[in-house]
Amino acid sequence: MSKPVFRFAPSPNGHLHIGHALSALLNVRAAVALEGRFLVRVEDIDQARCTPELEAGMFEDLAWLGLPLDEPVLRQSEHFPDYRAALERLQDMGLIYSAYLSRAEIKRFVQDTEDSGKPWPRDPDGAPLYPGDTNVLSESELGKRMDSDAPFTLRLDMGKALARVGAGLTWQEAGSEGKALFGPAETVPADASRWGDVVLARKDTPTSYHLAVVIDDARQGITDVLRGQDLYQATSVHRVLQCLLDLPEPRYRHHRLVLGPDGRKLSKSNDDTSLKSLREGGLTLTELRRRIGL
Repeated sequence: MSKPVFRFAPSPNGHLHIGHALSALLNVRAAVALEGRFLVRVEDIDQARCTPELEAGMFEDLAWLGLPLDEPVLRQSEHFPDYRAALERLQDMGLIYSAYLSRAEIKRFVQDTEDSGKPWPRDPDGAPLYPGDTNVLSESELGKRMDSDAPFTLRLDMGKALARVGAGLTWQEAGSEGKALFGPAETVPADASRWGDVVLARKDTPTSYHLAVVIDDARQGITDVLRGQDLYQATSVHRVLQCLLDLPEPRYRHHRLVLGPDGRKLSKSNDDTSLKSLREGGLTLTELRRRIGL
């Protein structure tokens, strides 16, 4: 039986915070406990926000945490052709379509619909499901956008995808901490329909998180995906893509989140306290581990 392979896959689009530290350290702990491997992957799809300076700072944080670095580190920006190839494969199946509505247009349509007393479905993250171009745009306006090379997203037709995959899709959810690491995995139904037609790429970006993560996990031979509870529901989408693209199914483990004083999930975009500032302020690794419950 092959040994398990875990990974920590941060994006260098901001400074890491203590929530990232929890995830990284849990992955290392699990890899050691199960006599497996631990890999670091750089998820730098967003070339505008991901910078060499932020990546260098990220590796400084990981060194301070004492994480082993298995070279070479995989960078998503070096594998854009692979994501394009996967998109083309899904397009050949008739499962991808171009969508031209902007975020503002979607928001306005949903607001108008709900103001009229009709509820609009939302995905597990609370975002409204895509309404479809023809429900919002006139035929002439849609044609104009298509002819003028306007911005667009490439979306997965979830209805067609689920029909192709078939019923009964599941994933295996194992423990993430303590003795639960060694317990049996639970079979969880994968209900991707709740996500609607998810974005898999944009006109100027060759992939999305959903598509890249399943391809990269397969490429690196990841057997165990240990990540935050905020991505638990997204596993349904990932299982659909794995089935469509004939990719292996890893075990999943979703750990608790580190929350801010107001009870919300920590975020780079909210400028939550970074590991860099904590280090520079004199916080020791022992104190950090105690702070995040390790």
